[in-house]
Amino acid sequence: MPLTPNALDLRAPAVHYFCPLTPFVGGAVYVGDIVFPDPGREDDLPKARDRTARVKKCGPAFEANMRMISADDMQKGLTFDALIDALDEAHREPMPEMGDTLLSAGNADYLVRSAWMPGRMLGSKMVTVFPDNPTNGSLPSVQGVYALFDGIDGSATAIIDGTALTYWKTAADSALGARYLARSEPETLLMVGAGALAPWLVRAHLSVRPSLSRVLIWNRSADRASSLARTLNDEGIPARQTGDLESAARSADLITCATLSRSPLIRGTWLQPGSHLDLVGSYLPEMRDADDEAMARARVFVDCRATTLELVGDLIEPICSGAITTDGILGDLYDLAQGCPARTTQSQITVYKNAGGAHLDLITAQAVVQLLD
Repeated sequence: MPLTPNALDLRAPAVHYFCPLTPFVGGAVYVGDIVFPDPGREDDLPKARDRTARVKKCGPAFEANMRMISADDMQKGLTFDALIDALDEAHREPMPEMGDTLLSAGNADYLVRSAWMPGRMLGSKMVTVFPDNPTNGSLPSVQGVYALFDGIDGSATAIIDGTALTYWKTAADSALGARYLARSEPETLLMVGAGALAPWLVRAHLSVRPSLSRVLIWNRSADRASSLARTLNDEGIPARQTGDLESAARSADLITCATLSRSPLIRGTWLQPGSHLDLVGSYLPEMRDADDEAMARARVFVDCRATTLELVGDLIEPICSGAITTDGILGDLYDLAQGCPARTTQSQITVYKNAGGAHLDLITAQAVVQLLD
């Protein structure tokens, strides 16, 4: 039943809109203390008021136990250093149980990623991916919300801004990979893509490799790359737009790609010895950020074997072509955190495939709640 404009607002507490929709008298619903009567059944409002008054008795406990964490809360209280350390520590523990659901319509996707650490925490991130948003208006491509629950009694612990959580988690994931795999003192970072995630990736990589003194930004839309460069410069990060992707890649010590490209952008012949390639954007089998040669020349690692090997184009296609094998994927964050050899010489090229996963969302959500206490 659609929510109707003739709803009765009974002046609920500010957090009422996180209560579940619950059906009652005459097919009406309430959301917290807001009553939505079924059309044509406005005579049931007295009963609705009575039900709402009784429901209000459980409101204070609900409010006391669940936190609402906004993007501003995270911006004020989090640092990449602390979050990356929390992710690193979590990968020394057993992997949570996971389950994903993906629905698609046209070029848009709806993804629900759930994970459970028995006895600790469980939660789900519900995300929409609408790639046309940046060109059609001011909304980002990726939006969502995260619901975190207690693993002991199942009570709601927090509702977290899913978009901000995704930015922090994804960037910290890549930066943790770079902390293990990139050379100790790189100087030039190339950011391929200028979407909403791009500035977060730049900040995160700088947190683990402060030697980076130059940031180059390439994007199909030069205006967006220039806009990102201005934003980063305003933060004191030396960045500039480049229109020559090949030249920029050849000069970069660390390359991070966050695009929705359906064909490879980075060529293996462009990679200089000792460079590190961070692949973020290609999260579907038909998406590619790097070509087969880039994968064949590198020591390849992933953030999680379970969420990458048969799911993302940057691995599926080079495995199918024979450029690499599954045995050639040398480890994931769980392996690296527990001592798997990473870079063994300064001249080696390394590749890190960041595909995310529900476990990383859960780990990040738990870290956010703890770090903001």
